[in-house]
Amino acid sequence: MTLELYELEGCPYCAKVIDKLDELDLEYESHMVPRSHDERTEVEAVSGQTGVPVLVDPEHGVEGMPESDDIVAYLEETYGAGASA
Repeated sequence: MTLELYELEGCPYCAKVIDKLDELDLEYESHMVPRSHDERTEVEAVSGQTGVPVLVDPEHGVEGMPESDDIVAYLEETYGAGASA
């Protein structure tokens, strides 16, 4: 199973999450969302809101985690050096 990230090009919060994914050498599938919040139906269906980034991790039952700080902390906890794989 692959991590999925809903992101917007040029979004600094998304970049923060991508940096952590790269640091942990994690593969993920990127879903670019439209600039207009009104057109972000896909990310809204996953997370219940239209902000990005949003992480989906089917292997651990994460269906749509918003907030970059929460995502980074989750990735560190779940996949970081101290995590039990």
